[in-house]
Amino acid sequence: MKIYNTSQIRNIALVGGNKSGKTTLAEAIALNAGLISRLGTVEAGNTLSDYRDIEIERKSSVVSTVLYAEANDKKVNIIDVPGFTDFQGEVVTAYSAVETAVVVVNAQSGVEVGTEIAMMHADKMNTPVMFAINQLDAEKTDFNQTLAQLKENFGEKVTLIQYPVNAGLGFDCFIDLLTQKMYKYPKGGGKAQISDIPAEEKDHAEELRAALVENAATGDDALMEKYFEEGDLSIEDMRKGLKEGIASRSVYPVVCVAAKENMGVDRMIEFICNNVPAPNEATHKLEYKEGGAVKYDEKGDLVAYVFKAANEQHVGEVTYLKVLEGELTTGADVINTVNSSKERISQINVNAGKTRTTVDKAVAGDIVSTIKLKDVKLGATLTSAKNAGVAVKTVEFPEPIYTTAIRAVESTEDEKLGAALNDYTAHDPAMQNYIAREAKQTIVAAMGEFHVNTLKWYLDNVYKVKAEFYSPKIPYRETITKEAEAMYRHKKQSGGAGQFGEVHLYIQPYYEGMPNQTKYPIRGTETIELQWGGKLIFNNCIVGGAIDARFMPAILKGIMEKMEEGPLTGSYARDIVVNVFDGKMHPVDSNEMAFKLAGRNAFKEAFKNAGPKILEPVYDLEVNVPADMMGGVMTDLQGRRAIVMGMDSKGNHQVIKAKAPLAEMNRYSTSLSSLTSGRGMFSMKYSEYQAVPTDVQNNLLKAYEEASKDEE
Repeated sequence: MKIYNTSQIRNIALVGGNKSGKTTLAEAIALNAGLISRLGTVEAGNTLSDYRDIEIERKSSVVSTVLYAEANDKKVNIIDVPGFTDFQGEVVTAYSAVETAVVVVNAQSGVEVGTEIAMMHADKMNTPVMFAINQLDAEKTDFNQTLAQLKENFGEKVTLIQYPVNAGLGFDCFIDLLTQKMYKYPKGGGKAQISDIPAEEKDHAEELRAALVENAATGDDALMEKYFEEGDLSIEDMRKGLKEGIASRSVYPVVCVAAKENMGVDRMIEFICNNVPAPNEATHKLEYKEGGAVKYDEKGDLVAYVFKAANEQHVGEVTYLKVLEGELTTGADVINTVNSSKERISQINVNAGKTRTTVDKAVAGDIVSTIKLKDVKLGATLTSAKNAGVAVKTVEFPEPIYTTAIRAVESTEDEKLGAALNDYTAHDPAMQNYIAREAKQTIVAAMGEFHVNTLKWYLDNVYKVKAEFYSPKIPYRETITKEAEAMYRHKKQSGGAGQFGEVHLYIQPYYEGMPNQTKYPIRGTETIELQWGGKLIFNNCIVGGAIDARFMPAILKGIMEKMEEGPLTGSYARDIVVNVFDGKMHPVDSNEMAFKLAGRNAFKEAFKNAGPKILEPVYDLEVNVPADMMGGVMTDLQGRRAIVMGMDSKGNHQVIKAKAPLAEMNRYSTSLSSLTSGRGMFSMKYSEYQAVPTDVQNNLLKAYEEASKDEE
């Protein structure tokens, strides 16, 4: 295979809604590029992209697939990205490796949640965008409405390059405003017949072309001046303006395709080759941790970024790289700057789904894969010895919004399950797993229920470990609302040395900036920043040697034990001031164990008399929903004890900002999807702990009491 230089490379990601036809479009691109001899279909399970067992079974993409096409003396690297909202992590991964997102839009359904998610992450990552309106040959196609929705949602940057002449059943031709030609395709697709624009379309085409020329000139002062002087631009000038406009995100071009019938795909590839920026022409670039953007300099010293890792059947670990600087060559020794380990590049592959073609080298800007690396994970930077220490800035992935607890059905498989979870989440950065020490549960945090169901499929079919998912425990906290005193005497005499310790405590609710109590003189203070949030202030107020100073750490240890297992529900306690003001010792029987137990029990008694309160985690919630679906979503939020803090408009959507208790958000992603027909999105971020309502506290206390009886 030919080795392309940086200026000959184009990197695109096919993104958009689940049924927009991205995989079919990728298949049609592969057909036009000569990679395959006939179109496969998602339904038949024989496409280049959806080759994994889970994708063939589900008939939809689950993992991003890397492909390529050679056309017009260019190499176009393509990443086909899953469209389900639960796979947003795949969108972010793809954007980290490409210069342009091709947002595929279903002409039957227009702007969908998948379209909005693709654009949301493009905005966050400053990724250039073009739109491909697909399925123009379908019965319910409405091109004009789809275009209107794109402009309504994403503004006047949306720039028409082509428009269909006969959208709907029988579609076979479109007008290209850039080349000023009509492209007409034979039945079944293939090579278009190119002709002049028909007389009946002339006026409409000229009107639309004027808008295209103006948008193409917008990003370049010289072109704009030329446009004002001459009233038009040449194709070369327009391509220059479009390339600059796409790179700067001031233009979002729109092209027409009917991928299933292979219509318009050849012209779309040609447009990408001519107008989409090469890596070294892009303004959207990865950045180094030390500062500065990647240069994509072929002559520099090697820097390569690991944007994707996969465990492929019959192959093992496959590492996908984007070369950022210099050249990657077979047999090269590289340094993994994450852990300073050395790796050898045994093989360089160009990918077309599961098909890999071996090449000798890859230059800056190219996307390739390799195998048999020892200790390289997603996000790693590989460099030559001269660049050792250089690292690419970490890409930020969306925060998980769906959590579930998981355990092995057979306890003997706990270790196997843990290894499987670690392996799976290493390849899927949008999913996390961790041990919740407080709840004594293994937690999986994901982007939604479908995301978790995908994990379950892999556990059942790949890792061969049976697991069950169940509701995670809510990390409640306990605190007090008023002052209280208590004492406890620990006395034990049963032959030999006895145990004796008596502790008197005065406890107060802690708040930031509170003055010291004056009821008892404070001889010493210890402030403990609790691992689970909040503080414990431990004041030594002992006078006259009632308790020897050497026993104070033991008293604190006893109190901390009860802070870790609160008196109400066994949850962590927080934000309390403890004043030890009196006690008694025995010259023989007093020891650290006696004072630890006395301190623990005195604290427990005082806590129960100090207006104890259960706190719950409250999250900032942002829900993005279509305006016409606000009512049902608001009603549902009220039922979840959410407090609406405000609302904003965003296109034809409403953004609801609220505070909601975590305990009420279980499976919210599923409920929101049901309420909005999949068009709603939300994000949530921890805000604070707040006291639960009285009725909720009573229910929690009752449930804890019942659970304690069951354990007995």
